[in-house]
Amino acid sequence: MLLTKASTPIIGWIAVLLGYVMEFIYFCLDKVGIHNIGLCIIFFTLFVRLIMLPLTIKQQRFTRLTQAMQPELNKIQKKYRGKKDQASMEKQNKEIQEVYAKYGVSPSGGCAQMLVQLPLFLGLYQVIRNIPAYIPQVKEIYTNIVNVVGTNQASINTINKIVKSLNSNYIKAIPKNGTVNQIIDALSGFNATAWKMLADSFPAHSDQIASLSKEIIDMNTFVGGINVAQIPGFRLSPYLIIAFLAAFFQFLSTKTMQQPQDGENSQTANMTRSMTWMMPLMSLYFCIIMPAGLGIYWATSAAFQCLQQVLLNMYFDKQDLDEMVAKNLEKAEKKRKSGKKSLVDTVMDKTKDFRNTDTAESGSEEYSESKMYHFANMKTKKLVPPLMDGKEYYGELERRDMSDSGVISKRAYMVSEYDKKNKQTPNGGKK
Repeated sequence: MLLTKASTPIIGWIAVLLGYVMEFIYFCLDKVGIHNIGLCIIFFTLFVRLIMLPLTIKQQRFTRLTQAMQPELNKIQKKYRGKKDQASMEKQNKEIQEVYAKYGVSPSGGCAQMLVQLPLFLGLYQVIRNIPAYIPQVKEIYTNIVNVVGTNQASINTINKIVKSLNSNYIKAIPKNGTVNQIIDALSGFNATAWKMLADSFPAHSDQIASLSKEIIDMNTFVGGINVAQIPGFRLSPYLIIAFLAAFFQFLSTKTMQQPQDGENSQTANMTRSMTWMMPLMSLYFCIIMPAGLGIYWATSAAFQCLQQVLLNMYFDKQDLDEMVAKNLEKAEKKRKSGKKSLVDTVMDKTKDFRNTDTAESGSEEYSESKMYHFANMKTKKLVPPLMDGKEYYGELERRDMSDSGVISKRAYMVSEYDKKNKQTPNGGKK
């Protein structure tokens, strides 16, 4: 169940903040006499897209620079094609890093924007799919209906029968002893037919339910009589217009993006071309199986993205590549001098350290004692040091279950404990 508001950390917090934006938009429309959730969703989507614009521009700049240096990267990959030995792979990685440094680009530059955008869009999705939770004026109407029908088990069973008749995976049944919020979650997915069934199920309050539900239906009704709470389904109806518009604008948006160059990596080019068709088909599918309100968001977002992409293409086409690279190098130099690293770069550095430690052979120069100590501390925290010395160490370790740690961890642990007992420092000297 939704439990009214998303409670997932970060995503839930973002949803609450975006919910305030949605509430403000609804309040402004209400002041001019407009009570329409569909229009509210459109303005809300445009607002969020404008907030995301700076990140989108950074991502587009990264894409342009990546395409500019792609021929050099392809030449390096061709040079080391078929060479799988460690020395060749290290040389290849070094040359690739030099190309990135030449253009002032971080290999993880494109990931940073995506890491920020993902929770934002997930939070936005939570708001769109559960409008009553984030707009108090809307929730108040649903609360009035719950007050009329009651929260007893008989009322919950009646509502659950109607939910079952809707045959929708999107609307969940109310659990036993469900709360007011959980009942509202179920009612928020009702269409005109479901509301009539609810009114008929409570004859003594049918007029009240009909009056309140009419207010909700009018509020949810968009252009052409489309109800934002209605799920289109795989049948011919005006609702499919929204789904096809979302797919169409998504296709245009993908096509307007910079297409792969002739010299670009074939795998990357094939992936880009497949996404040209995959994304519109995904949009079409999700807009059919989810409420029309989400379809309106998806279509509006795709249309705005398409226009945005055309304008960005015009902007970057006028930009001088050398100037763009120079600015990038200047920013990279400032970042280097400050000593700051992005979260993505920090994680990648840690991963590389562990990978180098794991692949180094015991006794080699690469496998330094400091790395051994670091590995031992990371991998053997839960092991209880054996109270013995000399040859007994190895015998005891062999009897322990250290399958998760591996041979390197075993040896690291032995050295660590032996040095502690003899009070040696990582450099080999006595304390």
